[in-house]
Amino acid sequence: MYFPGPHPSVPDVEGDLLFLLDSSGSVSYYEFSRVKEFIADLLRPFTFGPYDVQTSVVHISTVPAMEFPFDRYLSSGAVQHAIRGIQQVMGDTNTGKALSFAKEKLFTGEAGARPDVPKVLLWITDGFSTDDVSQPMQLLKDLGVTVFIISTGRGNYLELSAAASQPPEKHLHFVDVDDLPIIIKELRDSITDVIQAKRLRATNISSSTFRLVWPKLLTRDTGYYVLEYAPTGQPRRKVTKQLTGDHTTILVSDLVPQTTYEVALIPESNERYIPPQTTRVTTLEEVISPVRVLISESKPHSVRVSWSPTPESVASYQVLYGPLPANSVKLVVVDGSLNSTVLENLAANTTYLVTVSAIYKSGKERALSAKACTQEENSKVKHLRFEDLGPTTVKASWDPADGEVLGYRVRCRRQAGPSNLLSVSPQIHSVLLSNLTAGSTNKVCVKAVYKNIPGKGLCRMVHMQPASPVRSYRHRPRA
Repeated sequence: MYFPGPHPSVPDVEGDLLFLLDSSGSVSYYEFSRVKEFIADLLRPFTFGPYDVQTSVVHISTVPAMEFPFDRYLSSGAVQHAIRGIQQVMGDTNTGKALSFAKEKLFTGEAGARPDVPKVLLWITDGFSTDDVSQPMQLLKDLGVTVFIISTGRGNYLELSAAASQPPEKHLHFVDVDDLPIIIKELRDSITDVIQAKRLRATNISSSTFRLVWPKLLTRDTGYYVLEYAPTGQPRRKVTKQLTGDHTTILVSDLVPQTTYEVALIPESNERYIPPQTTRVTTLEEVISPVRVLISESKPHSVRVSWSPTPESVASYQVLYGPLPANSVKLVVVDGSLNSTVLENLAANTTYLVTVSAIYKSGKERALSAKACTQEENSKVKHLRFEDLGPTTVKASWDPADGEVLGYRVRCRRQAGPSNLLSVSPQIHSVLLSNLTAGSTNKVCVKAVYKNIPGKGLCRMVHMQPASPVRSYRHRPRA
């Protein structure tokens, strides 16, 4: 068991931290216990209260459930005791429902959330969800919530990196449940950066955008804000915007990659003087896409093509594909906000060259290729039928399966006696099954055999006729 050492307190932070805890049946009791220890140790240095940090926990299960609201436990000791007492709910892993629940119920005054402080969502998952998370997660991020994701399983990198706040290197962690203590300091420092109290700060920084968040200083009736930002040392490129007094966040876009901006927020109050707030934000290096092309969900006549990352500077993706070796190609155009598409109407058991090209809004292009292999036909045997050749013998016949069949396997599960397994060549479509017990019921299954994938079996019951009684000879004396 991990025993944490002493932690210095984290000063001057103010925010609402929501833990989305996978409490479903896919998580073992041991894993659930280690995750609780991790949460407790992560929160240990924070000061809790109405003007400091508040925290809440939501269970991911068949139906989402709130363990406690934000404003229930207002001391570190009370929070630690509450976390240790959390019990696993079990059920299905309906993460999307839990996210929607968080948006509608938890980030509201009803659950003790505060309207004028930073919001952080920390989702701890084994990498599996039975419903969609992308849309409800995006709605939360649109509200200014910063999303951190901890995956203790084999979660899909593309899906989780899209769900986490950007950049994923800072907001997404893949770690074994026994190694969770390793990431505590880094994660706590990242959360602290988000919830630094009473100041203008930038979140969700990308190569061309960042979101500004600040505490509530005005109302619509008491004044307005003037927002100014410009690249460092280039005052002539200053941009000025006027915002109503009820604003506490804004998305700043159309920025230059890898550039430092000087930002000033000037509250213009009609009641009192409020000093300006300033910050300095450096945009990220422009994300080049695609840097990874993945082929998945391969079927006889379709495959899914995915790519990452998906920067905002890309207008569209062009997916060019054709069989190898051949010169014929087809083109699919995909919107720049998407990261995958399904290629359909492909030939079975065929290798395709797939090229994904990112078409940037600036006109620049970048391409990356990968090979995709469709599966062989996996059609099951059709029309299994029987011909009675006596009380103990039957002929089983079937129509040939589709695709490049290597042969057939015929299994007869007898009602009485051992089972039979026969293997025949692909040209043979019938077998004789003998030595069956008269009057018995037997199960016959025929399965096509392929090179790389298992065929699907077709099974039927065959009922043998009972043996006819033998008439005995009776001697009749002569009259």
